[in-house]
Amino acid sequence: MVIIKDDKFKSAILTALADKDMLNIINASQKKLVSGRDIIKLFDIPHSTAYRKIKWMLENDLIVVEKMQFTDDGKKFSLFKSNVSSVNIKYEQHHVTVEAITNTNIFEGTAERFFSLGD
Repeated sequence: MVIIKDDKFKSAILTALADKDMLNIINASQKKLVSGRDIIKLFDIPHSTAYRKIKWMLENDLIVVEKMQFTDDGKKFSLFKSNVSSVNIKYEQHHVTVEAITNTNIFEGTAERFFSLGD
């Protein structure tokens, strides 16, 4: 576990854990890649709400785009993966400490694809 020093990232983690939809997105994307459509279907979240929360989570580094795919009719969609696999929060005397384990597998796939571009 690493203590999160960045106040913006710490705040993002706390915000996401307090939001049922964002917590569901983190849970669903920890072990496997999920699309926006998957999230909408799995958790019965309205389309606009799901994509607004996904965008916010991307901007705050809670999830990452792991892969881009295309449908049969040529439409592009993203597959997301959680950037956090475990979080501990401690509050003592007006001080909040957030410890987290990041999902290291996220970057392995990206690096593999980058180095295999010449093949």
